Amino acid sequence: MSNNIEEFNTYRQRMNEAILAEDNKILKRIFNLDTNAFMDGAIPSRTKEMLGLVASMVLRCDDCVKYHLGKCYEQGLETAEVMEIFALANLIGGTIVIPHTRRALDFWNELNRNHEG
Repeated sequence: MSNNIEEFNTYRQRMNEAILAEDNKILKRIFNLDTNAFMDGAIPSRTKEMLGLVASMVLRCDDCVKYHLGKCYEQGLETAEVMEIFALANLIGGTIVIPHTRRALDFWNELNRNHEG
């Protein structure tokens, strides 16, 4: 696993554990709600991850973008699908999303390179 992907996943897991260790009922419920919201339901999990990615890009949350890119990769999305998601995010969010698209494509390419070799 590439260093960037590994660092992101390790940091995210460590900090989530630290947050949950504080035993704040509201934060625990928010984390639980987030987990459950992205499970298969009337809308498949794969589609929900794509929605999460476009929303994260429009909201300009790079950590969220990386997380949803990882999930989209796990769900088997192709680069052409991801590029359409990027296009929608830029259409909806405007040109301010372009820098996030650059970083998102770089991370997506890293995910693909990591699993090629």
